[in-house]
Amino acid sequence: MADAGASVPDAVPGHKYQFNVSMSCGGCSGAVERVLKKLEGVQKYEVSLETQTATVFADESLPYEKVLRTIAKTGKKVNSGEADGVAQSVDVPAE
Repeated sequence: MADAGASVPDAVPGHKYQFNVSMSCGGCSGAVERVLKKLEGVQKYEVSLETQTATVFADESLPYEKVLRTIAKTGKKVNSGEADGVAQSVDVPAE
């Protein structure tokens, strides 16, 4: 018998981070997708060249700053960002 409370995706605790990223081609959005795919703590992500956005659903343990720094390492300009609906700085913190 299955546990009724097991693995309900919408109930998973975590963060939703959203970034506006300057991406001019499929290679640009592909670069962002590749780094997010490898980042530990990312549950799911959506990168859109059309809307110039990267949305990241992350574990509680993955801080906004680490996701921002990871996207910035691709060389793409992050224009704005928010964590759980609250605007955040896009100044890349030192490691």
